[in-house]
This record gives sequence, C-alpha cells and structure tokens, in this order.
Amino acid sequence: MSDTHTLFSPVQVGHLRLPNRVVMAPMTRARSSQPGDVPNAMNATYYAQRASAGLIVSEATQISPQGKGYSFTPGIYSDAQVEGWRLVTRAVHRAGGRIFLQLWHVGRMSHPVFHGGELPVAPSAVPFEGSIWMVDPATGEGGMYACPTPRALGIDEIHAIVDDYRRAARRAIEAGFDGVEIHGANGYLVDQFLRTTSNVRTDAYGGSRENRLRFLKDVMDAVIEEVGADRAAIRLAPFLTARGMACPDILPTILEAAGYLHGKGIAYLHLVEADWDDAPVFTEAFRRDIRARFAGPIIVAGNYDQTRAQWVLDKGYADLVAFGRPFVANPDLPRRMAEGLPLASFDGGALFGGAEQGYNDYPAWALQEA
Repeated sequence: MSDTHTLFSPVQVGHLRLPNRVVMAPMTRARSSQPGDVPNAMNATYYAQRASAGLIVSEATQISPQGKGYSFTPGIYSDAQVEGWRLVTRAVHRAGGRIFLQLWHVGRMSHPVFHGGELPVAPSAVPFEGSIWMVDPATGEGGMYACPTPRALGIDEIHAIVDDYRRAARRAIEAGFDGVEIHGANGYLVDQFLRTTSNVRTDAYGGSRENRLRFLKDVMDAVIEEVGADRAAIRLAPFLTARGMACPDILPTILEAAGYLHGKGIAYLHLVEADWDDAPVFTEAFRRDIRARFAGPIIVAGNYDQTRAQWVLDKGYADLVAFGRPFVANPDLPRRMAEGLPLASFDGGALFGGAEQGYNDYPAWALQEA
C-alpha cells in the first residue's frame, strides 16, 4: 500500500464502499432489555451516535440461548430480538452509517446460571481458568464469576450449532444489518475448536490441524451460503494466551484458515491483538505471513492510537483499524482524529450494564463545546 491510504480515505469492503478506515470495534456493553435479551431504543441511539465510523461492528450477539455467557447481552434468535435490532440498523442507516452484526457462541466461557443449571458446552471437557461477567440472580449485583469445566459436544450437537449460525446470519440480514462477523476470537467456541489446549477430540473435529479447522469452515460455509461471501467476515485472535488458550500450533492453524478464507472471498478478516500488559507481541513476521495468504481487507484491533494505526496501513499489514474504548467516550471519533481534537476519557465503571449514563450520554465535540 502507498502512504496515500490514510485512516480517512475510502475503501471497498465486501459490497460496501466505506468513507473511512476507522472501524468501531465490537464491545460488550450489556444493556439489552430483559427478559429476553432484546435490543432497544437506547441501543439504537448509542450506535447511531457513532455512525461516522467507516464500519460499525456490533457487540457480540448470541446465536442461541446455548451460546450465552454474560448477563444482559443481546441475542438474534427470537422475533423480538430481530425487531429490536431493526431499531438499531434503521437508526444507523438514517445517520449514514454501516453496521455488521457479530455472531457469538461463547462455548465454555459461560455459567450454569444461563443454562438452567446445566454445564456450558465446548469441544472438550477440559478444565480452564476463565471468568464471565454475570448478575447474581440472588443479589442483583454484577461481578466476575469463574467458569466450570464444560461438557463436550456430540457430533449432532456440533451440526446443530452450525445451523444456529446459519439461521442467525439470515435473521441478521432480515434485521437490516449490512453483513455479519463470526466471533472466532477471544477464547469463544470457534476459537476453542482451533486450539490443541481446548480441543482434545479424537473424531473429525479434533486432533489434526485440518480437523480442528473443520468447525470454523463449516460455520463460514453455512453463513456464506446463507448471506453471500461479501456480507460475511470473521474475527480471529492469533496471539491469545489467556483463558487456557496458549496453543503451540495456533499460528500455523490461523495461517491455514486465512488461506481458506481468502479462497472464499469474504468481506474482511478481523485480527484482534493482545492488548493487556506483558501480552505476546503481534510480530511483523506474522503480519507479513497472514497478508501473503489473505489479500482481501484486513481489520486490526488492539490498543491502537492514530500514529500506530497509520503505521499499520502504511506497511500494508492492514486496510482498516478498529478502535474500541476510544469510541465509548468519543461518538464522533473519526472527526476528532481527523481534526486533531482532544479525546474524552470514558467511565470504566459504566462499561457493563446500566442505562444511559456512561453509554449514550457522551457528547460529540460541537455539543461539548457549546
């Protein structure tokens, strides 16, 4: 790529022509209406305020009740949820924006409280260290709770989950989304199938690299068949080590996945980088390797600022950069970055749960100045 591709230049992604390369990253905010995990008018306001992003990727959204792992996160499997999301997509489109829905099955990153006392499901019944944000039904207080050892999925159950992804993708398009992104990162179900640490199966879905990739391919094939490759994307986390995911074979596995995804012609590949202290480095060698295998649009995310974002574009390692927490307190983030305006800080205590405070009450720059 040349240095003329700035964060603020247009780019083609799937069937969409985006006005800039500043992506709003998917962020769990846990503000759906209860009961039923239904998106609402407050959510519509929140996303519409941020419609100047080149692309919005919605918060992770469970494809089925089984796929849920956090309190108050929205779904896309009921008619009421589809109607709720329609409020969001209409508001975003009226504001001139574009939005993909992130499709989510958490797998073992869950708790029996969400499943009638039954264990969460996973490729294998492997103990691990992981915790989820949950509101205690007894006290009504939110907090982090440890995940139990999950139970292993049967083959028929795996096939049923693939069908859940297919139906969820169809419902997303019915709800007005411009496309869907499969959440294949951060230690959730698709990621769990990829890694030798979480997948110790000995059947067609475990063991060899080819077998560990089978679930990802089945899901992507189903979604592409349902909505088209130009409306389908996936997020992957190559260097994740937390949550029992430190797999020695994950980088070659993801490179093989990238070649498959390139052949499918998907809308984009979204790579999330480790963003905590002492995290593994997302190496330039790996950036070059994955670019060699996937020539379509690549989105990167992970503690980027404007300078580092421009560096990754100039190098040709990515075509767009996703920003998470900066978009929380700066609904007009692209303008602030383009004009060198100060960035507001966010209220970390209001990230999960609650109402308008710390959610859709952050002003745009002009309103703040007034």
